[in-house]
Amino acid sequence: MNADSLTASPVSDDRAEPLALYIHWPFCVSKCPYCDFNSHVRESVDIAEWQAALLADLAHEASVLPGRALGSIFFGGGTPSLMPPGLVANLIEAATTHWAAKDDIEITLEANPSSVEAARFADLARAGVNRVSLGLQALDDATLGFLGRAHGVDEGLRALSTAQEHFSRVSFDLIYARPGQSLDQWQAELNRALGFGTGHLSLYQLTIEPGTRFETLVRRGDLVPADDDHCADLFELTRSLTTAAGLSAYEISNHARPGEQSRHNLTYWRYGDYAGIGPGAHGRRGMLATERHRKPENYLSAIDRNGHGLSVERPLDAATRAMEALLMGLRLTEGVELSRIAAATGLAQAQLIDAKATEKLTSLGLVETKGDRITVTEQGMPLLDAILAELVAIEPQPTL
Repeated sequence: MNADSLTASPVSDDRAEPLALYIHWPFCVSKCPYCDFNSHVRESVDIAEWQAALLADLAHEASVLPGRALGSIFFGGGTPSLMPPGLVANLIEAATTHWAAKDDIEITLEANPSSVEAARFADLARAGVNRVSLGLQALDDATLGFLGRAHGVDEGLRALSTAQEHFSRVSFDLIYARPGQSLDQWQAELNRALGFGTGHLSLYQLTIEPGTRFETLVRRGDLVPADDDHCADLFELTRSLTTAAGLSAYEISNHARPGEQSRHNLTYWRYGDYAGIGPGAHGRRGMLATERHRKPENYLSAIDRNGHGLSVERPLDAATRAMEALLMGLRLTEGVELSRIAAATGLAQAQLIDAKATEKLTSLGLVETKGDRITVTEQGMPLLDAILAELVAIEPQPTL
């Protein structure tokens, strides 16, 4: 359903769970060769124009999601740390005016660890950001060059130190399972990372995404990804080291001290409602999926025409909602409560998962069931995609 000529229908506002807000800033200084996110390089950005557009888009979402408590805001990208702190402050103020903010609202901003952007951290903290996620990605300069990152290790670590001075909660990303990376190399790098004392780490295996420069290199034979067995060994090592350091995995790639989990991302994984504004942003409003125009210029044009940036607003049938809830929730170490998904969708628990597959996977130690809760075990997590393909019984209905 195209949204250019559509005004979104109001949805029920009686859910007790807090709403999450995602704000997408699509601009980057350069495009990394592994990145398939909606990011764009532009010579200049009209900040006043973008502020007006984002505020209009935000007001539209608030009009169709009235009366909700706001539990988190997440500035993602792109590179949100390129945003002027004044713009960030204005968006936070508008969001917490449209919706009542929870007392412990989590406001996260993704940041590149450059000295230029780190210089804005104090102002971003004053604007209301209380959690920052730094894209360090690696702790050696050769790998940073391979990954197309603009910062070096020393500059990145200075930015990390600055972030820890200004924000109560700091996370950073590392990419592992890189071509040629040995177990010993990753162990040394991860131990060093754990020594910096942050309460959260996002540790991602390098994946070759369609349409990226790395995919082109793989097709030409110029880049050879790590094989599956080596990736499994690296994954096991990662879990062992982070658990020993007190940052246990709570999701397949995310590790935190107790109480330091990303509450915003937990809303996604627990299949709660979230509003998404900005180019390419997705949202979930009860039984509706929303998408914004991806290209920045098209997004601005849609705002001018319609007062919002929506490109798609699509009803989700019960089977699709149940499938999405399972695929997201089984990434978590807490797993999913089948009764909760059944109650939210109207489907029977027996329709959600394949009983024979569950029995087989349980006997192999890959899945565990307790009452109506099902979880993928530590042993099963490296095989998550294959397990989900067997376990999840439902399929979405065709869109008419």
